[in-house]
Amino acid sequence: RRATFEGTGAIVTKALITVNVAVFLLALATGASAGQAGGEVFQEGALIVGNQFIGLAAGEWWRLVTAGFIHSGLIHLGFNMLLLWWFGAPLEQGLGRGRYIALYFVSLLAGSAGAILIDPQSPTVGASGAVFGLFGAAFVLERQAGITRGPAFTIIVLNLVLSFVLPNISIGGHLGGLAGGALSMLALTHFGRQHAAYGRPGLMGAFGVAAVGVASLAIAWLQVQQYA
Repeated sequence: RRATFEGTGAIVTKALITVNVAVFLLALATGASAGQAGGEVFQEGALIVGNQFIGLAAGEWWRLVTAGFIHSGLIHLGFNMLLLWWFGAPLEQGLGRGRYIALYFVSLLAGSAGAILIDPQSPTVGASGAVFGLFGAAFVLERQAGITRGPAFTIIVLNLVLSFVLPNISIGGHLGGLAGGALSMLALTHFGRQHAAYGRPGLMGAFGVAAVGVASLAIAWLQVQQYA
């Protein structure tokens, strides 16, 4: 477990929250408002497929990651950061920092791929894809522990309902992140055959998580080629 950097103190989760808040403040300073996305940060970092002049189609692939740190308003930021803390802190402490970082960023990529696949024409921002990945990972752990209706299950159902009911919600981003986090956790636990924290991920676990990330990039690339 020490080899994966013990997750005591939830340092990575705190750092992720700090970065998200800092990016939001930077967005406010460069033209955004507290209730609506906009400004230079949004223009340069949001998940936009675009065309040959701007966006992923123009080669701006950093948007797959940067979009996960930009938010469309204070409520959007606060809600995502609250859920990130509730689920991220215990997962980090349980998995260790190394596994947790891999899980978070692969989920972020999967969420971006899902957003591009389902609704490529809509600009997308927010940490919810990565946060849904944490939901998916927690759900897998609950199921492997024999818990059928735990906190992760309840939160997933509630948030999926809200995703389909409320306007301007990236359904693809949520579903993509959820799938990415669940598949990554299945790989890390060797489909429940070993402990998520104390067992070694080994080649199968590392390859499985990497495969989810590569598949996410491939889906995004294939989708963007239609607009390049």
